[in-house]
Amino acid sequence: QVQLVESGGGLVQPGGSLRLSCVVSGSIGNSRDMGWYRQAPGKQRELIAGITTFRTTNYADSVKGRFAISRDNAKNTVYLQMNSLKPEDTAVYYCNTRWQEWSWGQGTQVTVSA
Repeated sequence: QVQLVESGGGLVQPGGSLRLSCVVSGSIGNSRDMGWYRQAPGKQRELIAGITTFRTTNYADSVKGRFAISRDNAKNTVYLQMNSLKPEDTAVYYCNTRWQEWSWGQGTQVTVSA
């Protein structure tokens, strides 16, 4: 069974940066298009960044130009570099395949507040 372990969240001031990591157990993730999702309080989980096996990336308008998704297949890890963070980025962040094929991990909390 594939396990997803997200880390790197925390409390950051507006304008700050964080780098999230998602480790996928085994190398199965290397054959999947992957995505970062987030769920803010009272809202549905949404896809905010995706990366294909060919490393083509795409972003939700809300994060475009501020966030960058990448992957390191040798480490079975997907990253999300988040810059110029805003209070509205506060959420629990998750990774999964682009089609949400696997059980969700515990996520990592990101709080943007002064």
